[in-house]
Amino acid sequence: MGGHIVLAPDKFKGSLRAAEAARAMARGVWRADPQATTVACPVADGGEGTLDAVLAAGFQRMPAHVTGPTRAPVHTAYARTGTRAVIEMADVCGTQRLPAQTPAPMTASTHGLGSVIGLALDDGCRDIVITVGGSASTDGGAGMLVALGAEILDHRGDPIPPGGRGLAQAARLDLGGLHPAIKDSAFTLAADVDSPLCGPHGAAIGYGPQKGAHGEQVAALERGLSRWADLVDRATHTDCRNQPGAGAAGGVGFAALSVLGARMRPGIEMILELVGLDRNLAGAKVVVTGEGSLDVQSLRGKAPVGVSRCAHKHGVPTFAIAGVSTLSSAQARAAGFAAVRTLTELEPDPRRCTQDAANLLTQVTEALIRESTPRQGGNHD
Repeated sequence: MGGHIVLAPDKFKGSLRAAEAARAMARGVWRADPQATTVACPVADGGEGTLDAVLAAGFQRMPAHVTGPTRAPVHTAYARTGTRAVIEMADVCGTQRLPAQTPAPMTASTHGLGSVIGLALDDGCRDIVITVGGSASTDGGAGMLVALGAEILDHRGDPIPPGGRGLAQAARLDLGGLHPAIKDSAFTLAADVDSPLCGPHGAAIGYGPQKGAHGEQVAALERGLSRWADLVDRATHTDCRNQPGAGAAGGVGFAALSVLGARMRPGIEMILELVGLDRNLAGAKVVVTGEGSLDVQSLRGKAPVGVSRCAHKHGVPTFAIAGVSTLSSAQARAAGFAAVRTLTELEPDPRRCTQDAANLLTQVTEALIRESTPRQGGNHD
């Protein structure tokens, strides 16, 4: 059974970053077979952990000091190779950047995202990839555009307040001051949300409650987004509100499509391309992937299933390891997993499992490799 073993986990949230999970898996492989060759390829699905995964693939870290969703300062970065920049929205102004994890559904802003895009443009990047999972805001991307030089004014000619609440006051959009490099740049939005901007499946009604909005707040956000779409339509003569993905990240998709001329790509597809999974799978004998929890939601665009589908095209079997899994055997097979193992098989206590995740992941990987590797003298076909 020749070839190398690809280790392509996502993060184990609350326990291990993806690169740490890959190292824990590698220790397990080496315990099971000291002669085995491993290739680490940490992955992500476009949300939290994407920046780490891309940096592990060899991109350069470019520090950025901007503002988070509530305008508090944050120290973040984008990843760069050549003229391509990869920006993880979650690390700039996503839910993980909310002070004390307190939702701010009406005031959270994407201004920091626009600031990082501006820095990348200033640095000469002209191929900008924006990954938009884990957003905290529903401002239609207005904050992002303001940071890039747009003016959004109320009927008195004053700038509107930040966040989705401010959209209700928007009366004029001036794009004349947009960063001059935008027109010479290509933008890609990596997102697994194909919803429109407004309506029952849109940014406010469909996703606002997940960000803490309720009742009249959801209705106010919906009205504000509709007003914002009309304003952008008048300024650009482009109405993208109903395009698939316009509702991504609280409407960042809409602003990117309408004003930046972005194209949409499925998040996991884009990330796996960036980290070079296809290249690493060439000649591999097996791939081991995983994340903290495997469930029905994992089947809809999460990283391990994306890895499995990619590996299937290469004829490489995929094993998955999770902290916990609620997938049935039939669901696991449908996802393309040759086997699914969990850390809770060794440690059923959730708190201990979280605290000792690295050691448990090493042990489970060791057992999995021993089970899947033919014994000396066995059938190696």
